[in-house]
Amino acid sequence: MKISIKSDYREMSKEAAGIVADAIRAKPNLVLGLATGSTPLGMYKELIRIHKEEGLDFSQVVTFNLDEFCGVSPNDKQSYHYYMYENLFSHININPQNIHIPDGNVEEAEEFCRIYDKMIEEHGPIDLQVLGIGRNGHIGFNEPADKLAVDTHVTPLAEETRRVISNFFDKWENVPKKAITMGLGAIMKAKKILLLANGKKKVDIMRKFIKDRHVTTKLPASFLHLHPNVTVVMDKEAAG
Repeated sequence: MKISIKSDYREMSKEAAGIVADAIRAKPNLVLGLATGSTPLGMYKELIRIHKEEGLDFSQVVTFNLDEFCGVSPNDKQSYHYYMYENLFSHININPQNIHIPDGNVEEAEEFCRIYDKMIEEHGPIDLQVLGIGRNGHIGFNEPADKLAVDTHVTPLAEETRRVISNFFDKWENVPKKAITMGLGAIMKAKKILLLANGKKKVDIMRKFIKDRHVTTKLPASFLHLHPNVTVVMDKEAAG
């Protein structure tokens, strides 16, 4: 596991964007796994700049997003579908047919999850998977539990996770209770993983993740210690 500590969030985002950009230049038809939330926003902003100012070409890139809230319309500003178009896809030359985001409103959720995994398998394995890390150690929405799912699945959101995301919803009743998330199977099959963390709120979990060399379902991110090619990029605040 490679660990890079940058001076601040801006430098962390530039480093992360550089890793993604280099991967695309090396393989124009890169299969790229993407994360949402506040952490990768700076990276996406920098990727847009590199595309516009340096000509980074996304036309052949294939993307798979980690997760999406259940019961939230793709047109809803709180959906991750909206998030991705607002913060990246609408500003680059990616082919819409190459974009894959879980559908949180699908009626046959189990069948959709099976199809999503099949699409990843047909295009993949994922060349580069970008991850954030939750304050409770979740990756994607694979929450701490007695056992963790290998495949894409519908999962209840932990109360701590719901409290964190509640700031984006007008009232508590509207905060999603479930999400569709890529399982650990596709994540761990990725050829390379890029884990991002920033801010003081991530100090405790990053310390636990990096220093405790044990694998446990109670800290889903700990499984990354078993992966042969993980790069962690964080700012000094997250590093403590």
